[in-house]
Amino acid sequence: MKANEHFDKAKEQLKIANEELYKPEEDVVSYLVCKNSQNAIENYLKGFLSQRGFETHDNETMKGLLERCKSLDSNFHKIHLKTIDCKAHKIDSSYCEDVNKVSECFNAADNLDTFFRKLKVI
Repeated sequence: MKANEHFDKAKEQLKIANEELYKPEEDVVSYLVCKNSQNAIENYLKGFLSQRGFETHDNETMKGLLERCKSLDSNFHKIHLKTIDCKAHKIDSSYCEDVNKVSECFNAADNLDTFFRKLKVI
């Protein structure tokens, strides 16, 4: 149940980020793309951990969550969050302003969504 809540939140956040990116570049609110992409990644990873019976905490970083997922499933070694500068920090601590940079964050979240679909997790 908790896992599904995380996955549902992640899908909604990814949808919001995607809709924002479809606007003309001068109209894009990069903060919305950035935060929704970051939160989607966090919720996908927390969903996976919850699905496996593990607790997650609000203060965990994306990098920490990904490391925990890697320890459970070697397929996660294919996931790279290198383009997301804030991956090792709490999500609220930094944000992106450049549209190209937030596009990379969105792509990382979208790739994670695709990854989970291929694994038939969601």
